[in-house]
Amino acid sequence: MRILSLIKTLILLAVLGLAALLLYGYARNHPQDMPWTALDLSQPVGAFTGRKLTALRGEFGTCRRLLEDAGVAFTALPPRSGGPSCGYDDAVRFAGGGAQRILWRPGDLGVSCPVAAGLALWEWHVVQPAALEHFGSRVAAIDHFGSYSCRRLYGRSEGAFSEHATANAVDIAGFRLEDGTRIGVLRDWERDGPRAAFLRDVRDGACRLFSTVLSPDYNEAHRDHFHFDQAERGAMGWRACR
Repeated sequence: MRILSLIKTLILLAVLGLAALLLYGYARNHPQDMPWTALDLSQPVGAFTGRKLTALRGEFGTCRRLLEDAGVAFTALPPRSGGPSCGYDDAVRFAGGGAQRILWRPGDLGVSCPVAAGLALWEWHVVQPAALEHFGSRVAAIDHFGSYSCRRLYGRSEGAFSEHATANAVDIAGFRLEDGTRIGVLRDWERDGPRAAFLRDVRDGACRLFSTVLSPDYNEAHRDHFHFDQAERGAMGWRACR
């Protein structure tokens, strides 16, 4: 009996050792899927990338270094105060050149650094691959409705303030391809064909990178744009992805 028990113990230890070795190998080759590894914008989007992006809130120095290391050209914006619930001290504006090829229209878009990091990954791993798949052309520019706005949710006179009040959100209206094709959320969301499929792909891909993703599927107020933000997540993970 002792010999049998020893054999079982050795087998169990061998299985555990093999499992640990496999986990180590996977973690080494897929650091983006591990919760304990540091965020690296040069890595593919992984299981915990979204949470790591949200965790950059309040870590402006770290966030800027990540953008710089990834080759993202940007300008750090001076702090802005708009009262106890409005303003920002970690906003950046994308500059021309660098690792990003997409232009933002109008070009004065300033967003919180965690949102900027999410947008960079969204361009590289979601938007451009989807554009090539559906149209055979890359996205040259994105039309937006802005980021910073000192207001409450839906412009109400009371209640919680919007993530826009701290530049921690961006509203995206449409896309312009290098071949001249234009895709608009308002015009093309309900259509059939590649334009609607592209819009759904870029919406769904954003859900891996932003805490909140809202589209025309959410409500009438979002019929003409996507809303992305990096709000703090609750215990259940994503705040919304619709």
